[in-house]
Amino acid sequence: MPGSSRRGAVFAAGHVTRTRDGRTTGWSDAAALASGDNEEMDIRQLAVGAVLGLLAVVELAARLVAGSTVRPGLDAPVTYTGASLSTALLMCAFCLVATVPAALLRPIPAALAVSVAAVLSLLLFELVTAAGAAALVLVAYRLAYGERRLLAVAMALPFLGIALTLAASGVAGPAPAPGLVGATAETRVVAVLLASLIPVAALTGMALRAREENRTHSAVRELTEGVLAEHLARGERARIARELHDVVAHHISMIAVQAETARLTTPGLTDAGVQRFAAIGDTARAGLTEMRRLLGVLREDAQAAADAATIPAGEAAGLLPADRRPQPGLPQLAALVDDAREASGCAARLIVSGPVTRLDPGVELAAYRIVQEALTNARRHAPGAAVDVELRYADDTLRLQIRDNGPGCSQQIAVTGPAGHGLLGMRERAAAAGGSLQAGNAPGGGFCVGAELPAKTVAGITGAA
Repeated sequence: MPGSSRRGAVFAAGHVTRTRDGRTTGWSDAAALASGDNEEMDIRQLAVGAVLGLLAVVELAARLVAGSTVRPGLDAPVTYTGASLSTALLMCAFCLVATVPAALLRPIPAALAVSVAAVLSLLLFELVTAAGAAALVLVAYRLAYGERRLLAVAMALPFLGIALTLAASGVAGPAPAPGLVGATAETRVVAVLLASLIPVAALTGMALRAREENRTHSAVRELTEGVLAEHLARGERARIARELHDVVAHHISMIAVQAETARLTTPGLTDAGVQRFAAIGDTARAGLTEMRRLLGVLREDAQAAADAATIPAGEAAGLLPADRRPQPGLPQLAALVDDAREASGCAARLIVSGPVTRLDPGVELAAYRIVQEALTNARRHAPGAAVDVELRYADDTLRLQIRDNGPGCSQQIAVTGPAGHGLLGMRERAAAAGGSLQAGNAPGGGFCVGAELPAKTVAGITGAA
């Protein structure tokens, strides 16, 4: 039904039926059903209540027919062979009150009605039907699921008292409760069973509620982390693009300069050649203009992000239009390691192996930023730890390794809190340069960041310095 699906009532949680304006319909949905407002009535609750009541009445009828299992406690004298009509009707009323409200009423009123009816039925007639026991368990579950934990557990106390009284009467003589004189073994079993099942149902409701809340929180946390990671990845890619602008712009500028130089200095150049060289220069200058226009958009976004997130001036360096410094490369690593040593006051070494060559500016920039971020993470999450920065030049690969002798990843998180998103930025930079990056605890202790970047030399790049 559309109304029932919109209100989103959960029967097991004990939610209250609500009207379209958000008000509750009262302690029972019977009025809504009688008034014909079926859209506000959960048919499942009505069906469960009707089934429980029907099962209880059927079981009572079977017991009355058998006769030997019914104790008409209100008749005098007490007999075990049958019940009068008035007693049978009273038993039927108790059976209905002990079952039907469990589904139709809200959890607290249902708990009161079902518990009182079951206790009186057990005291007067030594009778609790299987449907009545199921109703008690259901109400305890609803209370615990709806965060009424103490009340759910307290439902078992009357039956625990009856069980203890019956146990004491079996040892020390007649029971102090007149209604339990001559109680059968079945009554004792029922009391003990209810005193055990009700807490179990309450614990089950608590566990399911906790699991559902944990699942909801986990889903929200994963969604938030995913959105944040995607946002940070996009920001890091834009930052990489801004830094690579100077590198690409240099090569495009050299294309334009060399095309113009060739047009003016090449002897015997035909008119068609002159036009081609001029077109090459014009295309290069147009591309450079478009890049500068795109860079302006990226810098405006960086300025807005810095204002919104209150990025410190040191971290915002290189993002804003005022920063016109050349992009760093591998020759500046020595100064970077020296700065890290002075800032942390701990040992920091730069180890270089292999034939040192000048690499592609984009690769050098990525390597420099990876080392810079790794040193920052080591200073932040492992203060006081010594750091080794190793560069290993191979034929076609540049290998980086930044390792500290700190406590490692899990201990760092326990001491300084969750790590930031520096690893995400380093991976983005390595991927943008065509390489890869790994990070984790080092075998001998500490934390290690390793990266492999393609060793593209500048020998084949025309006009490179």
